[in-house]
Amino acid sequence: MPKIPGVNYREAVRAFEKARFRMIGESKHIIMSDGTRILTIPRGNPVNAFTMGGLIKDAGLTVAPFKQLL
Repeated sequence: MPKIPGVNYREAVRAFEKARFRMIGESKHIIMSDGTRILTIPRGNPVNAFTMGGLIKDAGLTVAPFKQLL
């Protein structure tokens, strides 16, 4: 699983929005979807590297393009 250093959850949400994901719900976690994939981003700061790597993989991205979206 790819790893990326911990990222603030707000920055992660903005980056996924640039990748065409939209927020569909929020509570203790932020739920985002692009129509086919669903991501659940925890509101903890920072989102740890292992979790962030999993989210990037689930979004169908790799670490390098995601870093450019930040």
